[in-house]
Amino acid sequence: MHAEPTTFRDTPCIHLHAEGASALVALHGAHVLSWIPADGREHLFLSDRAIFDGQAAIRGGIPLIFPQFGERGSLRKHGFARTAPWTFHDIEDDAALFELADDGTRFPGWPHPFRAHLRVHLTATQLSVALEIDNTGEHAFAFTAALHTYLRVDDIAQAAVEGLQGCDFEDSANGGTLHREHNYELVFEGEVDRIYNDVVAPLTLIDGNDTLAIEQDGFGDVVTWNPGEQLAARIGDLAPGDHRHFVCVEAAQVLQPVVLAPGDTWAGMQRLG
Repeated sequence: MHAEPTTFRDTPCIHLHAEGASALVALHGAHVLSWIPADGREHLFLSDRAIFDGQAAIRGGIPLIFPQFGERGSLRKHGFARTAPWTFHDIEDDAALFELADDGTRFPGWPHPFRAHLRVHLTATQLSVALEIDNTGEHAFAFTAALHTYLRVDDIAQAAVEGLQGCDFEDSANGGTLHREHNYELVFEGEVDRIYNDVVAPLTLIDGNDTLAIEQDGFGDVVTWNPGEQLAARIGDLAPGDHRHFVCVEAAQVLQPVVLAPGDTWAGMQRLG
């Protein structure tokens, strides 16, 4: 795999190439914007209305959520990692290595020294994204995290996720009520916003006649999200009809926060393809 600096919508990026496949990663948030396997088909959704101003979160791709998922804490929604400038180091162990580090003074409301790495590995058919968090301070801290992956689909009416049957989930679109998934396929009719707990089986995204395998390691939860037509109409960086062309399947650690002792490292990975 090799990497080259580039820009996209005036945003500094790293363009990755391997075995006929490519990926584009913005330094703003270490945000994976594009993944095109060797078959030439884009697999990530990126909104044409996504904001690239170096401040706002980018709508689409793979936003990196750390150290707070959603509004489950005192920080701003989804934390600061997705809007912070990251550093690209190099290709290490055949993965592109991005870093965000802090001594506990950089981010308001987060007094904990840490070092975060994002490793992006690319083959002809697969994309692997791994998040690593090191506690470089003297005290333990707790965090939640996720890879908020927007997967492109041709038509959400023909899309489904397989592999969640039997898992308990928190239904965020219906007041956080608790349920168990009894259906073999999760389909997307209207707003879907669920946090599935203790997901161990591989998942499959059905996109009409196409399929995409989804695996994760280290993350205990899976978040599934699509805003549906009504909520999407109130999201300024989505164009009309955009909700029909993506499904978010997120590797996440939300329901049970990670408590990281001084000197310890946590890692979670999502593999697509």
